[in-house]
Amino acid sequence: MHAEFRTDRGRIRHHNEDNGGVFENKDNQPIVIVADGMGGHRAGDVASEMAVRLLSDAWKETTALLTAEEIETWLQKTIQEVNKQIVLYAESEMDLNGMGTTLVAAIMAQSQVVIANVGDSRGYLLQNNVLRQLTEDHSLVHELLRTGEISKEDAMNHPRKNILLRALGVEGKVEVDTFVVPFQTSDTLLLCSDGLTNMVPEVEMEEILKSKRTLSEKADVFITKANSYGGEDNITVLLVERDLTQKGRDAS
Repeated sequence: MHAEFRTDRGRIRHHNEDNGGVFENKDNQPIVIVADGMGGHRAGDVASEMAVRLLSDAWKETTALLTAEEIETWLQKTIQEVNKQIVLYAESEMDLNGMGTTLVAAIMAQSQVVIANVGDSRGYLLQNNVLRQLTEDHSLVHELLRTGEISKEDAMNHPRKNILLRALGVEGKVEVDTFVVPFQTSDTLLLCSDGLTNMVPEVEMEEILKSKRTLSEKADVFITKANSYGGEDNITVLLVERDLTQKGRDAS
């Protein structure tokens, strides 16, 4: 597997509350993670850092999970435990009250990839030169769009666009979506925070992924493009290709 991770503060925010990286278990099986913290400086930082650290630490202690079913079970159970720990920590620190974080993570299983998500950080797959969003935003605006109360155009600039219906660290139990999709050598997986998707149209994201650039160059272009369109939020991008000859980069 070849992975490239990038995170950037953006042009408006004073701090970067995004986090993520690429981490391996005892059998060198990778997990890739992106988290977007909420609750303001420090609170958002703490929530996203905790989510990534706790999930990756748990993964580092496992041995290889070979089937998609095993991976889904592990993700569901472990993310629930991560959520509980974030909630408990927030309750113990007054200045962290109200913090939370999105989470999107992926683990490879033979010719498949298993995705888990909570919140509005997204997972996409470029397959046969077509970009497809795998995850569903757990946000108020997405729910209004799904029920037909607003149009896609309305959703782009809705004043309550940032209100999440699900996040880690908010309640004692959280509903986690998981997906299993084919993942072939020619495919590219993209995990990202909304600092990318709110700035760069999907048609342009698809063009970047289909280009002849290297994976590293594509990751850099995503950050540059989001900033050129305003960089209104922190921007995090994690790109994955099934290439066993190269290793990826973690958040450090």
